[in-house]
Amino acid sequence: MNDLTDLYQSVILDHNRRPRNRGKLPTANRVAHGDNPSCGDQCSVFLRLEGDRIADISFDGAGCAISQASASLMTTQLKGKTAAEAQALYDQFHHIVTTGEPPEEINDIAAFAGVHSFPARIKCATLGWHAALNALKNDPTEATTETHKD
Repeated sequence: MNDLTDLYQSVILDHNRRPRNRGKLPTANRVAHGDNPSCGDQCSVFLRLEGDRIADISFDGAGCAISQASASLMTTQLKGKTAAEAQALYDQFHHIVTTGEPPEEINDIAAFAGVHSFPARIKCATLGWHAALNALKNDPTEATTETHKD
C-alpha cells in the first residue's frame, strides 16, 4: 500500500471513530433526512442558515463506516459555505467517488477516491450530502439513494 492510500484510510477511519459535528443542532432552521435502504444507512442533517450561508451544521444517524465518515467530513467542509459553494463541493465529491480521480489540490475529500472501486458504497458515501442539499433547498422529501443516480 502506498503512503497516499494509507493517508486516505486514516482520514476515513478517524472521521468514523471520532465524528465531527455529530448530534442534533438545537439552533437548526433546516433539517433533512436520508435513507439508504440497500445498506441500512440513516442520516439526518441539521443546518442553521444565515441568509444563503451555512452558519452551522451537524448530522446524526447510523450506518456503515463510509456513510458516517463521509457525513462527518461533509460537515467540516460545508460549514461557512453558501448554497452554491456547497453544491460545487458535492459535485467535486461525487466526481471523486464515482471516478476515483482525486482533485488537483489534495484535501480530505480525496480520501474517498477509493470508494469508486466499490460501486455499492458510492450510495453510502453520498447519502449525507444528498440530505444536506435537500436541507439547503428546504426540501422536506427524504433523500433516498434509490432516487439518486450515484
